[in-house]
Amino acid sequence: MKAQFVKVSNQPLRSFSVRRDIVSYFFNKYHYHPENELLLIEKGTGTQFVGDSIQRFQDGDLLFIGSNCPHYLRSDDNYFQGDENLKASALVIHFNSELFGRAFMNLHENRFVSTIMDESKKGCRILGETKKIVIQKMNEILEHKNTNQVLQLFQILDILAGSKEIEFLSTSLLETSTNEKEADRLNLIYNYSIKHFKRKITINEIAGLVSLSPLSFCRYFKAKTRKNYISFLNEIRVEYACKLIKENKFLVTQICYESGFNNFTNFNKAFKKVTNKTPFQFAKEFN
Repeated sequence: MKAQFVKVSNQPLRSFSVRRDIVSYFFNKYHYHPENELLLIEKGTGTQFVGDSIQRFQDGDLLFIGSNCPHYLRSDDNYFQGDENLKASALVIHFNSELFGRAFMNLHENRFVSTIMDESKKGCRILGETKKIVIQKMNEILEHKNTNQVLQLFQILDILAGSKEIEFLSTSLLETSTNEKEADRLNLIYNYSIKHFKRKITINEIAGLVSLSPLSFCRYFKAKTRKNYISFLNEIRVEYACKLIKENKFLVTQICYESGFNNFTNFNKAFKKVTNKTPFQFAKEFN
């Protein structure tokens, strides 16, 4: 998918940037940048788009988003209601692939680090004990500015290179572009879809939003995302349904309609396509 190019500004005289963001909500454009990104969601829930992957994010999620991998995070609706006690927080490290030098990275001993750097271009989630160790080191980099932070960052990459507790998100690398008009159009589609997925959205409606005919819109969206729009919309709905199932506040039959499906047959079919389980199987295994 084509996305908007974003320049990540490093601090003066620093070879990479590290910061903690405490904000009312996460809401950025579908974008990409040449810097690699280590992103810890300390607090916050919502929907994440990484490459061609659509998933939920929650407190404690740790992502490694490689160079030029398009991504976008949007907090849940309750974060936009003006509640001063509800905040989103993230710890973020950005660093360029050339930070350690090409000759150093081409050393035979560093081949596994080079491999994880390449694989991270599809985006990945870090799990288990590996996540705990990486989070600890990320906090050390932020808090102990007098230590060798570049060395600590490389240690993180070395840990990731040897870990099996990594889940890759996107199925393949997606095309990127600096075309701002394309980026704005796709962001409009994404934002509108996330805001209104709980009701029926017709192709005519979404096509009109971006001034395309229904046929042109279908061709356009498939070319950019490798998905048809209805499948894309259903993925958002299924991820939201998974959230509701985990919260265990509604019956599965109620969740069907709460998440935007107009009948249980369609809900069951879409849910199984995304998760490889029926809603009832998912609920039974989780709860």
